[in-house]
Amino acid sequence: MAFSGTGKIWMNGTLVDWRDAKIHIASHVIHYGSGVFEGARCYATPKGSACFRLDAHMRRLQDSMKIYRMEYPLDLMGWQNAVLETIRANQMKACYIRPIVYRGYETLGVNPLQNPVDAAILVWEWGAYLGADALERGVDVTISSWSRMAPNTLPAMAKSTANYANSALIKMEALADGYSEGLALDVNGNVSEGSGQNIFIVRDGAIQTPPLASSVLGGITRDSIITLAHDLGFTVTEAVLPREALYIADEVFFVGTAAEVTPIRSIDKIQIGQGRRGPVTEALQRAFFDVIGGEVPDTHGWLTYVYPEESALRQPLKAAGAKSR
Repeated sequence: MAFSGTGKIWMNGTLVDWRDAKIHIASHVIHYGSGVFEGARCYATPKGSACFRLDAHMRRLQDSMKIYRMEYPLDLMGWQNAVLETIRANQMKACYIRPIVYRGYETLGVNPLQNPVDAAILVWEWGAYLGADALERGVDVTISSWSRMAPNTLPAMAKSTANYANSALIKMEALADGYSEGLALDVNGNVSEGSGQNIFIVRDGAIQTPPLASSVLGGITRDSIITLAHDLGFTVTEAVLPREALYIADEVFFVGTAAEVTPIRSIDKIQIGQGRRGPVTEALQRAFFDVIGGEVPDTHGWLTYVYPEESALRQPLKAAGAKSR
């Protein structure tokens, strides 16, 4: 992913040119990681551009702010409108969405409370996070030597910039060792999550995923996949998973806003299942992409159209169960 360096960025309610979206080097967030953020996507659908679960993402942003004692004068609808305004200003059909709330420039010191709380929203084009062919062929993953944060150290339920220093260590180590991605264990040695993805395993047709208590972020895509799996008749259980459960699984896959639904073909050079995307992963992929692509009726109310007046005039959706293109 590379930035174009053009377009508009929303900063504290004002749309500014990309090159002019700057903060002071003494801003608290730079020195202490005092920021929270979100990652969401807008997709091009037959009925127009639509943000996937925008309300849930903005609610999680507010939750992260609350955990870090940050206040900003926008309510839930205000955040959603600000995102839509930014997409419209950039005239984008599909994009990645990055709202960030951070402690700005006033004074330096561990105490952040004297600094202003500032906010920005960026949008840019971003394709398949782990590569275009990864969605079918899968990726090779390793168990990281870096663990996720222990309980009562850093809050895993908050999507904070500070937490992603841990993610960067996991990702860099995996790349240095020749893998696409790293998978972290929690402080007890049980399965947690990837550097920026939740994880699911399939064994004998049953689906399992680590619980929030295993230091995982409460992913919006994770929640969506659980819902879609239930719709398809699968059993889904949140369970503490030992490391070895990964190796003997029939299927393992990542989910996340960036990764979407990406199968894992090997872990620590141990082949998972048949070494390619399995049938459960494929079924969930198809169901997920049908929803985000607007190919089936939005029965869960997950799509927010950027131009609602246009979406009402676009072609009707295909019948439920129709395959993605």
